Amino acid sequence: MTTTVSNPRPRLPEWLRIKLPTTDSFAQTRNLLGELKLHTVCESAKCPNHWECWEKGTATFMIAGDRCTRACAFCAVATAKPLPLEADEPLRVAEATRRMKLRHVVITAVARDDVPDGGAEHFRQTIEAVRALNPRTVIEVLVPDFQERAAAIDTVLAANPNIFNHNLETVRRLTPEIRHRATYDRSLSVLRQAKEIQNSKFKIQKFYTKSGLMLGLGEAADEVLAAMRDLRAAGCDILTLGQYLQPSVKLLAVTEFISPAKFAAYQQQAEALGFIHVASGPMVRSSYHADEFKAAA
Repeated sequence: MTTTVSNPRPRLPEWLRIKLPTTDSFAQTRNLLGELKLHTVCESAKCPNHWECWEKGTATFMIAGDRCTRACAFCAVATAKPLPLEADEPLRVAEATRRMKLRHVVITAVARDDVPDGGAEHFRQTIEAVRALNPRTVIEVLVPDFQERAAAIDTVLAANPNIFNHNLETVRRLTPEIRHRATYDRSLSVLRQAKEIQNSKFKIQKFYTKSGLMLGLGEAADEVLAAMRDLRAAGCDILTLGQYLQPSVKLLAVTEFISPAKFAAYQQQAEALGFIHVASGPMVRSSYHADEFKAAA
């Protein structure tokens, strides 16, 4: 697996240029997160959208610490021995959700292969704390693969999240190079199990599964279509497609900048396959504008 890049990052096309915040809202969001000692994927993963999101008063909370037990070739989150889980973190996430007046909250986590359940119980406690303090908020969880353990998926679903998200990230051929210790089929299995468990056991009203792909890593158009078909076969309802951007020169390089027109074509293909909601564009990320999804009445 190649993870070191010696060439400088290529110049970004015009459609990927971002504007820095010009209001006090960005600082207010940053100060709130600092006060409550919360991690976000916005910062830890060096998301290019965090300027816009924080200025709008939104953020994606990253629980279970900021040290991951995996080392995916695309991800800027630190790989290191994790610290113990913080018992009061669920309440702090709930309080931040309340203060930020979030109608739709996204909660993700680092991979915690060091604990028996992969952090599933911590997810459950966080979902329940958020819902207790914010009963009208839509709760979306973006989970690791839990090493495909049905019991861990069951634990998360027991808290009744509205959206269960697990990213496929890339096409089958590129997965071994890009996703350390993850597999393409395992990710599909996680999504399939989530839908099967909720249908047979919890019967959650307005429950959806979601996944996403990064483009620009060397995938071919037919491989993207195959991945979308595999996701639909696994029962995936919602899809995001976005441009991979190299977080640092130590991580995987961008192979291609996908044009907005090509993203639009992929969106049409995905909708034709039956996804009920598709977000496809250069700046799209798994949780970017997540609140634009509206459940059917």
